[in-house]
Amino acid sequence: MSVQLNHTIVAARDKETSAKFLATMLGLPVGPRFGPFIPVEVSNGVTLDFVDTGGEPITSQHYAFLVSDNDFDAIFGRIKEAGVAYYADPHHHEPQQINHRDAGRGVYFDDPNGHNLEILTRPYGSGSA
Repeated sequence: MSVQLNHTIVAARDKETSAKFLATMLGLPVGPRFGPFIPVEVSNGVTLDFVDTGGEPITSQHYAFLVSDNDFDAIFGRIKEAGVAYYADPHHHEPQQINHRDAGRGVYFDDPNGHNLEILTRPYGSGSA
């Protein structure tokens, strides 16, 4: 049996703003509205489907995106250009830094809802620390 993640729902105060933020940072298009959702599809076909919470509190989630070195440079450039705070660690103790875990590069930043986003060039455990 082949099991693949197809989509996940991302809680948002304003789904259009949130979908546009992620799409802009990652250099992806925002998909057409599907019911109450606004999807952003990544290259392996998984969609992040943004939905408004109707004022309910949002629990911060973590979304990590494996990217190429060239894509990392482009995305990181957009993060800096937009003035978005970034960190080398998920707990935001190392501001304005990137990490070099597993002989790659990684950085964390928040979306408008407080979701902890990460871009990384090497999967965890794939190389030297």
